[in-house]
Amino acid sequence: MEPLTVEGTLDSLSDIAKYVLAAAASANLDKKTSYRLRLAVDEIATNIIVHGYEEAGREGNVVCQAILTDDCLTITLEDTGEFYDPTKQALPEDMDLPIEQRKIGGLGVYLTIQGVDRFTYERVGKKNRNIFVVNRISATTTETVPSSSSK
Repeated sequence: MEPLTVEGTLDSLSDIAKYVLAAAASANLDKKTSYRLRLAVDEIATNIIVHGYEEAGREGNVVCQAILTDDCLTITLEDTGEFYDPTKQALPEDMDLPIEQRKIGGLGVYLTIQGVDRFTYERVGKKNRNIFVVNRISATTTETVPSSSSK
Protein backbone atom coordinates (compact mmCIF):
# COMPACT_ATOMS: atom_id res chain seq x y z
CA MET A 1 0.00 0.00 0.00
CA GLU A 2 1.03 3.57 -0.58
CA PRO A 3 2.10 5.34 2.62
CA LEU A 4 -0.37 7.68 4.31
CA THR A 5 0.97 11.05 5.46
CA VAL A 6 -1.21 13.06 7.84
CA GLU A 7 -0.75 16.12 10.03
CA GLY A 8 0.26 15.37 13.59
CA THR A 9 -3.13 16.39 15.00
CA LEU A 10 -5.86 14.46 16.76
CA ASP A 11 -8.12 15.03 13.74
CA SER A 12 -5.83 12.66 11.80
CA LEU A 13 -6.50 9.64 14.02
CA SER A 14 -9.56 8.57 12.04
CA ASP A 15 -7.58 8.60 8.76
CA ILE A 16 -4.87 6.47 10.38
CA ALA A 17 -7.49 4.02 11.69
CA LYS A 18 -9.11 3.71 8.25
CA TYR A 19 -5.69 3.07 6.67
CA VAL A 20 -4.84 0.37 9.22
CA LEU A 21 -8.21 -1.34 8.81
CA ALA A 22 -7.85 -1.27 5.01
CA ALA A 23 -4.41 -2.88 5.35
CA ALA A 24 -5.84 -5.49 7.73
CA ALA A 25 -8.59 -6.28 5.22
CA SER A 26 -5.99 -6.65 2.45
CA ALA A 27 -4.12 -9.08 4.71
CA ASN A 28 -7.34 -11.04 5.34
CA LEU A 29 -6.97 -10.62 9.10
CA ASP A 30 -9.94 -11.66 11.21
CA LYS A 31 -12.02 -9.00 13.01
CA LYS A 32 -10.41 -9.53 16.42
CA THR A 33 -6.85 -9.30 15.06
CA SER A 34 -7.77 -6.26 12.96
CA TYR A 35 -9.31 -4.52 15.97
CA ARG A 36 -6.30 -5.23 18.19
CA LEU A 37 -3.94 -3.91 15.51
CA ARG A 38 -6.02 -0.77 15.01
CA LEU A 39 -6.13 -0.18 18.78
CA ALA A 40 -2.36 -0.67 19.10
CA VAL A 41 -1.61 1.79 16.29
CA ASP A 42 -4.18 4.26 17.64
CA GLU A 43 -2.59 4.23 21.11
CA ILE A 44 0.88 5.02 19.78
CA ALA A 45 -0.40 7.56 17.22
CA THR A 46 -2.26 9.35 20.00
CA ASN A 47 0.92 9.45 22.11
CA ILE A 48 2.89 10.81 19.15
CA ILE A 49 0.38 13.58 18.54
CA VAL A 50 -0.32 14.55 22.17
CA HIS A 51 3.12 14.15 23.71
CA GLY A 52 5.49 14.31 20.73
CA TYR A 53 3.87 17.28 19.01
CA GLU A 54 1.22 19.16 21.01
CA GLU A 55 2.74 19.11 24.52
CA ALA A 56 6.21 19.69 23.06
CA GLY A 57 5.01 22.73 21.10
CA ARG A 58 6.02 21.12 17.82
CA GLU A 59 4.31 20.52 14.51
CA GLY A 60 4.89 17.73 12.07
CA ASN A 61 3.44 14.81 10.19
CA VAL A 62 2.82 11.17 10.96
CA VAL A 63 3.63 8.76 8.15
CA CYS A 64 1.85 5.43 8.24
CA GLN A 65 3.14 2.63 6.01
CA ALA A 66 1.69 -0.85 5.57
CA ILE A 67 3.86 -3.67 4.24
CA LEU A 68 2.18 -6.96 3.44
CA THR A 69 4.09 -10.20 3.00
CA ASP A 70 2.96 -13.82 2.87
CA ASP A 71 3.77 -14.16 6.58
CA CYS A 72 2.77 -10.87 8.17
CA LEU A 73 1.37 -7.37 8.01
CA THR A 74 3.73 -4.66 9.24
CA ILE A 75 2.50 -1.17 10.06
CA THR A 76 5.09 1.54 10.61
CA LEU A 77 4.41 4.94 12.16
CA GLU A 78 7.13 7.53 11.65
CA ASP A 79 7.21 11.03 13.15
CA THR A 80 9.57 13.91 13.90
CA GLY A 81 8.11 14.67 17.34
CA GLU A 82 10.00 14.55 20.61
CA PHE A 83 12.15 11.45 21.09
CA TYR A 84 10.14 8.77 22.84
CA ASP A 85 10.78 5.05 23.01
CA PRO A 86 7.58 3.33 24.18
CA THR A 87 9.43 0.07 24.77
CA LYS A 88 11.23 1.75 27.69
CA GLN A 89 7.89 2.63 29.33
CA ALA A 90 7.22 0.69 32.52
CA LEU A 91 4.19 -1.52 32.05
CA PRO A 92 1.37 -1.17 34.61
CA GLU A 93 1.86 -3.33 37.68
CA ASP A 94 -1.61 -2.67 39.04
CA MET A 95 -3.72 -4.40 36.39
CA ASP A 96 -5.29 -6.61 39.07
CA LEU A 97 -6.77 -3.57 40.89
CA PRO A 98 -10.15 -2.03 40.10
CA ILE A 99 -9.81 0.64 37.40
CA GLU A 100 -10.51 3.51 39.79
CA GLN A 101 -7.52 2.46 41.95
CA ARG A 102 -4.99 2.18 39.10
CA LYS A 103 -2.33 4.77 38.39
CA ILE A 104 -2.75 6.86 35.26
CA GLY A 105 -0.35 6.14 32.39
CA GLY A 106 1.24 3.19 30.67
CA LEU A 107 -1.97 1.42 29.69
CA GLY A 108 -1.75 2.47 26.02
CA VAL A 109 1.72 0.97 25.63
CA TYR A 110 0.54 -2.16 27.44
CA LEU A 111 -2.40 -2.51 25.03
CA THR A 112 -0.03 -1.98 22.10
CA ILE A 113 2.37 -4.70 23.17
CA GLN A 114 -0.48 -7.11 23.97
CA GLY A 115 -2.32 -6.33 20.73
CA VAL A 116 0.31 -7.31 18.18
CA ASP A 117 2.68 -10.21 17.64
CA ARG A 118 5.73 -7.93 17.72
CA PHE A 119 6.23 -4.26 18.55
CA THR A 120 9.56 -2.48 18.15
CA TYR A 121 10.86 1.07 18.22
CA GLU A 122 13.76 2.61 16.30
CA ARG A 123 15.28 6.08 16.30
CA VAL A 124 16.37 6.89 12.76
CA GLY A 125 18.16 10.23 12.58
CA LYS A 126 15.65 12.69 14.04
CA LYS A 127 12.67 10.41 13.48
CA ASN A 128 10.79 8.03 15.75
CA ARG A 129 9.76 4.79 14.07
CA ASN A 130 7.21 2.51 15.74
CA ILE A 131 6.78 -0.89 14.11
CA PHE A 132 3.75 -3.15 14.62
CA VAL A 133 3.80 -6.71 13.24
CA VAL A 134 0.85 -9.08 13.06
CA ASN A 135 1.44 -12.60 11.79
CA ARG A 136 -0.90 -13.60 9.00
CA ILE A 137 -0.47 -17.29 9.84
CA SER A 138 -2.67 -16.94 12.92
CA ALA A 139 -5.35 -15.23 10.84
CA THR A 140 -5.45 -17.99 8.23
CA THR A 141 -4.70 -21.10 10.27
CA THR A 142 -8.33 -22.12 10.58
CA GLU A 143 -8.80 -21.78 6.83
CA THR A 144 -5.76 -23.80 5.81
CA VAL A 145 -5.76 -26.66 8.31
CA PRO A 146 -7.94 -29.55 7.13
CA SER A 147 -10.46 -30.77 9.66
CA SER A 148 -10.20 -34.30 11.02
CA SER A 149 -13.52 -35.18 9.40
CA SER A 150 -12.05 -34.73 5.91
CA LYS A 151 -9.82 -37.79 6.22
